[in-house]
Amino acid sequence: MGAVADSVKGFGVTFAHMFRKVVTTKYPFEHPVAAPRYHGRHILNRHPDGLEKCIGCELCAWACPADAIYVEGANNTEDARYSPGERYAAIYQINYARCIFCGLCIEACPTRSLTMSNEYELARDSRQDLIFTKEQLLAPLLPGMQRPPHPMWLGDSEKDYYLGAMTNPGSSAGAEVAPTSPSRLAEAEAEAAAASEPTVRPGKSRDAAAPAGGARTAKHAAPERHTGSHRRKS
Repeated sequence: MGAVADSVKGFGVTFAHMFRKVVTTKYPFEHPVAAPRYHGRHILNRHPDGLEKCIGCELCAWACPADAIYVEGANNTEDARYSPGERYAAIYQINYARCIFCGLCIEACPTRSLTMSNEYELARDSRQDLIFTKEQLLAPLLPGMQRPPHPMWLGDSEKDYYLGAMTNPGSSAGAEVAPTSPSRLAEAEAEAAAASEPTVRPGKSRDAAAPAGGARTAKHAAPERHTGSHRRKS
């Protein structure tokens, strides 16, 4: 008798759902809306002028419990500046075959460069394609932005960028709503009006201006994908 009772209890959930309305999702023809704070694909955000927020500090790689992030930093120069400050990420890769989407890398980022989007369609046909490069992770250029390298246009130092980001951190697309420096407001409006044209800065020749849609240098075009461990051995 006890075995019969246990069987009835075991099938209780099954029988309860037999009389409920069937809910059919029409994916992939209709995509379900993810929660606002859903942990999806990562984004490397930009400053309002297009410079990268990532400074190549590698803290995200150290914080990752799955060892899914690979970063190689490099030094900025006055002739080739990709981010405010001294360094930028010359190579940045995330291996989504390892990533567990815990968000610890987001907490470790000191410049709010790395955020997570709502994109969840990350399935690929090969493991190699699951290693996303910096070019795949960078936020798109919006009106008013220009592709690095180019000088700092929102302030005289990296401090102007980071203090402004405290009140204007930017969206998941990587673009702040407005310039952080009032003295650059008129200049930013002119950039937005001519986003498709190469912008010539005061004191800069047209050759020195960064093209709005130009390609990156060969060094950043097709970086080698790293599948090994990034952490240094003590």
